[in-house]
Amino acid sequence: MTQIKTIQDTEEEIIDEFSLFDSWDEKYEYIIDMGKKLKPLEDEYKKEGNKIKGCQSTVWMVSEFKDGKVFYRAESDAVIVKGLVSMLIRVLSGHTPKEILDAKLEFIDKIGMKQHLAQTRSNGLLAMVKQMKLDASVYSAQQITKN
Repeated sequence: MTQIKTIQDTEEEIIDEFSLFDSWDEKYEYIIDMGKKLKPLEDEYKKEGNKIKGCQSTVWMVSEFKDGKVFYRAESDAVIVKGLVSMLIRVLSGHTPKEILDAKLEFIDKIGMKQHLAQTRSNGLLAMVKQMKLDASVYSAQQITKN
């Protein structure tokens, strides 16, 4: 039986991966590569209601609640942002609403992301996190009302 990774486990993996790179050019390259691996979002989801507000780039994000866990999918028109959202999905997707709401997401600071992103990108990253936590909060409330 495989052990399910916690959010913190995945955060630690990302921190370890970023520690392998010496320069921010290499780290950006890695972020772009992660974005290239992100499965494209179907056109039917690329609508105004799924856009993340507060991002300079266009980011569409959808979530689904299945078997007590939240699953995210997203896409962006900017390569760096696509990589950033792919990291967030990797960390948060497949966890319970409570786990997502409790997540501190310290990996963002620990890999130096906040210091190396332009202010607009940093704001966009925070907007993506906010939306993911908002979705988790909605699913959590729906669970409470069902019980």
